[in-house]
Amino acid sequence: MHLFIPGPVEVREEVRKELSGEMIGHRSDEFSDLYDEIIPKLKELMQTENKVFISTSSSTGLLESSVVNCVRDRCLNLVNGAFGERWHKITKLNGKNCDKLEKEWSKPIEPKDVEERVKEKSYDTVTLVHNESSTALMNPVEEISKVLPDDVLLLVDTVSSMGGIDIPVDDWGIDVCLFGTQKCLGLPPGLSFLCASEKAITRSQEVTNKGYYFNFDNFIKYDSKSQTPTTPNIPLLYGLNQQLDYILEDEGLEERWNRHEKLGEIARNWAKEYFDIFPTEEYASNTLTAIKNTEDIDVGNLIKELKKDGYLISNGYGKLSEKSFRIGHMAERKPKELKELLVKIEETLNL
Repeated sequence: MHLFIPGPVEVREEVRKELSGEMIGHRSDEFSDLYDEIIPKLKELMQTENKVFISTSSSTGLLESSVVNCVRDRCLNLVNGAFGERWHKITKLNGKNCDKLEKEWSKPIEPKDVEERVKEKSYDTVTLVHNESSTALMNPVEEISKVLPDDVLLLVDTVSSMGGIDIPVDDWGIDVCLFGTQKCLGLPPGLSFLCASEKAITRSQEVTNKGYYFNFDNFIKYDSKSQTPTTPNIPLLYGLNQQLDYILEDEGLEERWNRHEKLGEIARNWAKEYFDIFPTEEYASNTLTAIKNTEDIDVGNLIKELKKDGYLISNGYGKLSEKSFRIGHMAERKPKELKELLVKIEETLNL
């Protein structure tokens, strides 16, 4: 099956072979050597000098970890899609005082709105989804970061963008950045990653009732031993190490970003020819495209028919189920492959 969904993604054969490596103990010297190989590569990918932690969870676990550790008094959740809404729900369910700044799902979060809202109340933390995969919209992280006071932490979900889009974590002033394996990294699901600034780590030390599993204290303790707090997916770490070498050395970060940009352009140009794109174009994602169903096609039937031919795309997320459909073009997807899918859609819909 050719996966053109917003994750999981297809995995290179070389990585699949690497997943069959010898099992080792997660408290062994061999594991620590592997850990010490991986962490600098993750830092290079994220363009950060901050602490980087490996979590034996999905990225959703790190959404929880970030607010549990970093929200001291009150949090502002920025919401313009399903995953921003999920982060707000997670914040509330963890007993944190929080408010929501909400925008229409097709519109970006505006820095001026954030600046005004933060001035109104004493927030110590702001959460933001960089690449809202429910709407294929990229929020202006750097611009939002610039309007926040120095004592307000910025937590950013880069789940569907890190590894496909240029995200200089330190230059943008991101205090916590998180993502997982199964999207732009081009790996199976099973691990997630978080980098935390010194401000975020200091804040965590001031916060109580942080639980155990996602407590920054545990990440820091075991990182000092070149280990993870709990038993990780060791085969996936082998694959991660190999894939990071491929991304950083074989393809190169700039080439990878440029390829995803080209994929985004191809998908958007096609969408505008036959339908329209869902988000404000200036903020449209380069890792997936949400297409507005202006022709009132049967999205479910389109997915069904494409699947017969070995192609899988996604419907709109949640309330957008029939109002849009989404094409993922991340990880190792090439322009030629995307163009073949688009021709197949044209044939299926008789466009």
